[in-house]
Amino acid sequence: MFGTLRSFDSGLFDEFRRLEREMEQIFGSDPWANGIRASSRGAYPPINVGSTPDQIDVYLFAPGVDPKRMEITIHQNLLTLKGERRTPREEKAEYYRKERFDGEFHRAVNLPDDIDPEQVDASYQDGVLHVVIKRRESAKPRQIEVK
Repeated sequence: MFGTLRSFDSGLFDEFRRLEREMEQIFGSDPWANGIRASSRGAYPPINVGSTPDQIDVYLFAPGVDPKRMEITIHQNLLTLKGERRTPREEKAEYYRKERFDGEFHRAVNLPDDIDPEQVDASYQDGVLHVVIKRRESAKPRQIEVK
């Protein structure tokens, strides 16, 4: 009785492993990534986007980036963030593991239709770029007084 159950379990788990391998081939190595450290492969720097009725907040986590060398543009409701992070390297050292991103990056964020591209502020503090894009006044809900 238990022998049959054991063979059923191994066959079932083998099938799950096969499906997992196929999903990895289609979607990448970790298609179900969740949590604070989740990002797609090659997505540097990590980014958070949030909104309020008044504005859109974009946070780009890019320590070691010179903010004066970053390029921030908005065109047709697409926010583009470009920059480069350079890490010091010892020329004589032979690196066998490199986990810190080094080089140019480019991130793009689709913005809602009601943003005002004329009202954008950006600040950089402690390795975090914060971009604030205000919404158009005409797009905000307004209270109408009944007389």
